[in-house]
Amino acid sequence: MEFQMGSGGNGNNSGDEETSNASSQKERNPYHRHTAQQIQALEAFFKECPHPDENERRQLGRELGLDPKQIKFWFQNKRTQTKAQVERADNSALRAENERIHCENVAIREALKNHEKVSNLLAKYIGKPIEALMPAIGPSTADVQPPTFSVPNTFAVPDLDINLNSGTSDNTIGTQCPNKRLSEMEKEIMAQTVASARDELIRLVRVNEPFWAKSSDSERKYVIHHDSYEQIFPRVSHFKTPNARIESSKDSGIVSMNGLELVDMFLDADQWMNIFPTIVNEAKTIHVLKAGVPGNRNGCFLLMHQQMHILSPLVPMREFYFLRYCQQLELGLWVIVDVSYDWAKLENEDDPSISRAWKLPSGCTIQDLANGCSNVTWIEHVEVDDKIQTHRLYRDLICGSTTAYGAERWIVTLQRMCEKFAFVMMEPPPTHDLTGVITSAESRKSLMKLSHRMVKNFSGMLTMSGKLDFPQLSEVNNSGVRICVRKTSDSGQPNGIVVSAATSLWLPLPPETVFNFFREVKNRTKWDVLCNANPVHELARISNGANPGNSLSILRPFIPTENNVVMIQENCIDRLGSMVIYAPIDVPSINQVISGGDSGGISILPSGIIISGDGRPDTTRAGGSSTISANPASSSGGSGSLLTVAFQILVSSPTSPGEMNMESVATVHSLISSTVQRIKDSLDCSNLD
Repeated sequence: MEFQMGSGGNGNNSGDEETSNASSQKERNPYHRHTAQQIQALEAFFKECPHPDENERRQLGRELGLDPKQIKFWFQNKRTQTKAQVERADNSALRAENERIHCENVAIREALKNHEKVSNLLAKYIGKPIEALMPAIGPSTADVQPPTFSVPNTFAVPDLDINLNSGTSDNTIGTQCPNKRLSEMEKEIMAQTVASARDELIRLVRVNEPFWAKSSDSERKYVIHHDSYEQIFPRVSHFKTPNARIESSKDSGIVSMNGLELVDMFLDADQWMNIFPTIVNEAKTIHVLKAGVPGNRNGCFLLMHQQMHILSPLVPMREFYFLRYCQQLELGLWVIVDVSYDWAKLENEDDPSISRAWKLPSGCTIQDLANGCSNVTWIEHVEVDDKIQTHRLYRDLICGSTTAYGAERWIVTLQRMCEKFAFVMMEPPPTHDLTGVITSAESRKSLMKLSHRMVKNFSGMLTMSGKLDFPQLSEVNNSGVRICVRKTSDSGQPNGIVVSAATSLWLPLPPETVFNFFREVKNRTKWDVLCNANPVHELARISNGANPGNSLSILRPFIPTENNVVMIQENCIDRLGSMVIYAPIDVPSINQVISGGDSGGISILPSGIIISGDGRPDTTRAGGSSTISANPASSSGGSGSLLTVAFQILVSSPTSPGEMNMESVATVHSLISSTVQRIKDSLDCSNLD
């Protein structure tokens, strides 16, 4: 280190602080030649006297063998260094104090701002005043003691263990609000909300009377008795409009999958969509508050988002942010509870065609059985507000019963999908192969994987999001056809402009009769205008359920000149309805699939037909009473069927003009209208409006 030599001082302290003149600044101080002993002596003297006078500097120089000017400038530099160090330390301390005060101010403002919000949230979620929460707001959410109820001795209800501080609350899997963090106050409210919801759900599962009453439209269905329910679980209504209503339902069934497998699927957003492809269009995990115990998932706590839609574009979509909590009540017995949470503005909240909905404590219990199956009891309890009145075709089904989004639909869909998964693994394969096309288990699995993606794609398309209005078409034809134009670029779909068209209608026939008509390959020429009266042949068929109507087929091309195209078709039926979904696929791609290759990148654009009961009372039953029908597709009751026909057609490729023209839309409209008329004629319903 170097010092710059300056002129001598006047012998006092003030002279030490004078700056050197220009010539003396060029001289160098040989500080780097000081020995360790000299430095040590200088440091010791500096502690006793940081401002030595001229006599002290001469005396110190003689003792250390240094020039007095070297002594002078060493002390000048030392004082400068010491002053800078002190200033840095002071500044750091001041910054730390300022930050602490700022954080305290933010916390105080947040507490003041949230005081009323917390009260409102508690009233909304668990019906408790602010005083009930305050004792629980402490060092850790693990100290929260949830309310308990008297539950039958079938199983004990352990305490809710949600130690959020030990979880992974910053693990954001996917989110509509990527920058939104969970405050400690919000975590506490979430814990209280899900604790109360869990206890309520367990009691509703285990106890029928006085909470549940048999539904008027079926002996097997239960709905909540609101007067009895609200005496025990008082709640604040979320929607105060004439169109607001409460939907409640309870159902149970045996599912061909063990309990832990079901639990794992329910706690994974992607698998949740896969097991309910005809109900859940989109699901995301926003925050993992606690991952749960490995091996049984006890304590898993999630903030999730989902969009749900069924049957037809005429049925409003539903969307929720909700908390999902899993607890293992005893060995082989789990409860999974869902309850809405006001996390963020919903994507479609301002769309008048979307139902506003709030999920009250809902969910299921899963009980392992000895044969590898599970007994699942499901509860759906939802407050709904339709911004616009549900279309008249689906009003009875949506508003007049619990069939649409109720517990029975979740149970039936879960049973059907688990049965389908079981048939994939079955040996020997349940295959009706007329030409030796499907020769291995890998072929079967690959084909069924492609078919499952086809069903998901078709079900998601039925929301008709981003639909366009073409009044000149609807006014002229009065057909109720809805058309949506979109540009696709996702993997697994063809690139280009796709036109989707869908229409729904009522038929005075039982749902099973209508389904049997469509699943017969020989009837295809009667309704499919693309056949051009050419026969269709089934090359192979895989059974994927115990009912003969549940199958997956490979069909020969409609038009003999198109030898490079075949079609895959899935037929599905359960007691709530049925569907026939199909998609063209080129021969090289189907060869890749049946050889056991990966089908994930193969482009498909499915079309299809959805059939359900109309939800009306069945006048064919004696005295108007409702009993369970032996027919698998008719237990939803009703005097007729609701039919949705939907097409997807690629009208241009990326190299074609991107501008959509009315001629293409009119062609698709004409295609679906002609198909509907053929269906009516074939089923002797041509006189229907």
